[in-house]
Amino acid sequence: MNKKKTGIIQSVDRALTIVETMYNAKEELGVTELADIIGLHKSTTFGLLSTLENRGFVTQNKDTGKYGLGLKFLEIGTEILENMDVRQIIKPYLRDLSEKYQETVHFAVEDDNMVVYIDKIESPRALVIKSSIGKRNPMHCTGVGKCLLSFMSEEKQNEILKEPLEKYTDNTIVDPKNLNEEIDKIRKNGYSIDNEEIEIGLRCIAAPIFDYKGELLGGISISGPSTRMTDERIVELIEPLKSTASKISKSLGHYKHI
Repeated sequence: MNKKKTGIIQSVDRALTIVETMYNAKEELGVTELADIIGLHKSTTFGLLSTLENRGFVTQNKDTGKYGLGLKFLEIGTEILENMDVRQIIKPYLRDLSEKYQETVHFAVEDDNMVVYIDKIESPRALVIKSSIGKRNPMHCTGVGKCLLSFMSEEKQNEILKEPLEKYTDNTIVDPKNLNEEIDKIRKNGYSIDNEEIEIGLRCIAAPIFDYKGELLGGISISGPSTRMTDERIVELIEPLKSTASKISKSLGHYKHI
């Protein structure tokens, strides 16, 4: 590899390889173990570990002599998370989905037992279902609302569903038994569908987003007029939507497969 051309500094690259190896191992490793795994001389590995330890990125267990990741990563990670603008992280993913599939894409969260639309990229097509950032909708009859409802705690679900559910269209699910069956299905499949349940002529599909603690953050949805959002179209959108939601979750520090 041409170091000058690529700009890669070998010592930094090796140090980061050690960090990634220790992270993936999920346990403390000795100098010899690390050297064997990453293919470096023991003396080189020891020197890199000593440098990382001196800066607080690595710590040595004095009883075993083995090394683990240090609290410096937690300090830096916490600072990043506290200053993270979630919308700026999510926006490019929304834009990519909208541009590729030519439909309106939303990012929404739960607030005071309602769905609140935080951001959106509108479809470039002439026929669109109008929506607005900041709009609040019920949980039980929207795609992203049902999605959030399905992945939140049972306690929170019960709090939201204890109130009478309004029927907006003939397709709105208001029977508690049927809604619980729908919730179980959504949790199993990893996505929800709004089949003209809040407005006739509107269909959408939604998937959940999780944060670095594994807690539900919100959801993203692709929506459009039912003339375009046919059953076949929705089937086509399932995997791209779930994959995008998973990528967003990973970008926020969540690595459990959804």
